[in-house]
This record gives sequence, C-alpha cells and structure tokens, in this order.
Amino acid sequence: MELRHCALEALQADEPLRKVSLVKQIWLGRATLVTDRVREWSPAQGSVPGRPKKPELINAREMPKRSAFNSQGLATLVHAVCHIEFNAINLALDALWRFPNMPQRYYDDWLRVAYEESTHFELLRQLLESLGYPYGSFQAHDGLWDMCTKTAHSVTARMALVPRTLEARGLDVTPVIQKKLQSAGSPDAKRATEILDIILRDEVGHVAIGNYWFNWLCNEQGVEPTQYYSELARKHKAPKPRPPFNLEARLRAGFTQQELNALEIAGQ
Repeated sequence: MELRHCALEALQADEPLRKVSLVKQIWLGRATLVTDRVREWSPAQGSVPGRPKKPELINAREMPKRSAFNSQGLATLVHAVCHIEFNAINLALDALWRFPNMPQRYYDDWLRVAYEESTHFELLRQLLESLGYPYGSFQAHDGLWDMCTKTAHSVTARMALVPRTLEARGLDVTPVIQKKLQSAGSPDAKRATEILDIILRDEVGHVAIGNYWFNWLCNEQGVEPTQYYSELARKHKAPKPRPPFNLEARLRAGFTQQELNALEIAGQ
C-alpha cells in the first residue's frame, strides 16, 4: 500500500480511535514510502477530514473561558488541548496526502508528525476519560483546519501558515497553560502538565519541520523567505502574533534571531 493513499484513508476516518490506529499502522511500516502515484480525491470518497459528530464546533470567539481549579474546568481545558491534537493529526495527514512530487524526506517528516500528534491525542484522551469525560463532551472550534483549507492549493503557503504560524503559537501558549495547571496543584493537573511537557518537546520539532520545508520551497522558487512569508500572511489573513513569545523554543524550532527580533517588535 502506498503512503499517500494510506494517509488519505486515515484522514477520512471518522472515529478517533480508528484514525489513531491507522496512523500507527502506517508508522509501523505497513505502507511503502512511494510518492510518484497521485491519488485524486472527490467528495464521493468521503469528507476531508473525517471527524466524529462530537465535539460540536463553534466560532473560536464564542468559546467559554476555562479554569483548572475544579474538576469540570480542568476537563474543559484538557478537552480543548485534546481537540487541538486531534486536528493536528489531520493537518499532518493532509500535508502527507495533498501535496505530490515533494522529496522523500518531506513525507518521512510528516509521517513522524502524524504519529507523534496521535500519541499526544491518546495521552490527553485517556486523561480526559479518567476525569469522567470522553472526547467530544465539550464544544470546540476549528481554527486550525480553517487555515488548512485556505492553503490547500499551495504547499508553500501551508508550511508558512500552519506549522510556522499556528503551531508555533502553541510553543508560546503551552508554558502559560502549564503555569495555570501548576497553580491548580491537583494530581490530575500535574499529569496534564507532564503531558504538555511531552507535547512542547515534540512540537518544537514539528515547527522546525515547517520552517525547514518553507525555506526549502522558497529556495526552489527563488523567493526571499521573510518577504514572501509576509505576503502569504497578508493574503490569507493569518492571525497576527501576540505576546508572550517562547523565544527559546522558537529559536530551537528554526526561527532566525532576526525573525524573533521582528516578532517582539510586532508584539509591542
């Protein structure tokens, strides 16, 4: 079975545990890493992405504030991150399937991202269930996938505006969430903090992959990365960066010091 075909099958899976299982099977090598056969998708083949009926999706601006200082508040916070990780599985699978004719390393990279995102989702789902709430118990928003749709036409735009913009924002906010959890002080909040340590470690690598391929693509196209990124961000109305910034994590993820300086100025 060919990798991109398998990635599309996993992307279209509605049931979260089936999606995770399919990703694991691909990761374990049951799909050959062949990229020269292109499979076209049509609506008759099923939705992209496949997702369960719950959670109910609402506008991000309508999401209620979450507190970690009571059991339901902690569950809503864990659920929000769990939903982000579910979306992140789909984002990686879509990057695998949608864009043909990239170097083999590109597909290797995004397969690893899909697998690691699936492990993050499972850790959070299990914690959520231990709190008495299955995934889908609370409302969620679809901001990550909205940008995925906007960039479906261009792998360069996708690398610019999903991993190195939206997912890089996760590097910034994770320590803030962890501080909130540490203040709560409960064993479950402590476990959530430990899971976020794993996620932050892996997400540095995921953002680095986005940075690498964005710069590689810019070089192939003969465009200057910083200027072209600004053009893409304006064209697709990417969210503007706002502090606090996790500069140390962003530096490890491949952002240049010049980019970080500009980020701080823009955030003032």
